[in-house]
Amino acid sequence: MHKPLDLKVMYFGTPVVLIGSRNEDGTANLAPMSSAWWLGECCMLGLGNSGQTTANLLRERECVLNLPSSAMVDAVDRLALTTGARVVPPYKARQGYRYEPDKFAVAGLTEQPADLVRAPRVAECPIQLECRVIGVHPFGVPEPHATAFQVEVVRVHVEEELVIPGTDHIDPVGWDPLIMKFCEFFGGGDNLHPSRLAAGWEMPHDLRHTGVTA
Repeated sequence: MHKPLDLKVMYFGTPVVLIGSRNEDGTANLAPMSSAWWLGECCMLGLGNSGQTTANLLRERECVLNLPSSAMVDAVDRLALTTGARVVPPYKARQGYRYEPDKFAVAGLTEQPADLVRAPRVAECPIQLECRVIGVHPFGVPEPHATAFQVEVVRVHVEEELVIPGTDHIDPVGWDPLIMKFCEFFGGGDNLHPSRLAAGWEMPHDLRHTGVTA
């Protein structure tokens, strides 16, 4: 038997991404999100319009997609209720979001320069994808509440231990990505723990299915 449900979120199982970008003043921003999918050399990112990351990508037209392993779950979760936006929307404030100018320090992660873009890499992430924005698509009706960014991967960095010797391929057995399923973190098939976002989740109905970013 099937039961009709009004789901708050539709994270059936997607990889967590730490998006590195540059703020207007040149400082680094780092935001966790889980609405991303890849096709060929490109990736689509779904970001809410109120986040600092969205403003940065619209202005700078570049980013780094840092893919954390499941072992980094605590560092990622420390970012969950922070935002790089100085003005925090009321619904985010009620959730417990706060303005945080130094995301790397809060997460306990290390900023690392990229090769081809100005956006920062996360040294601890086993896979880092330098990207440039090649398409911007408003998302939502009747009024857009999110933006779908098409980005092109221009350089890939991978930890050597994840590379199959003698090839340019990643070992799918050795790679253990952090996965978000319905606001809970998973890795290696195990339920690690709920995200801080799961406590007191509140979001307008038309924003429920967008990426978790700030």
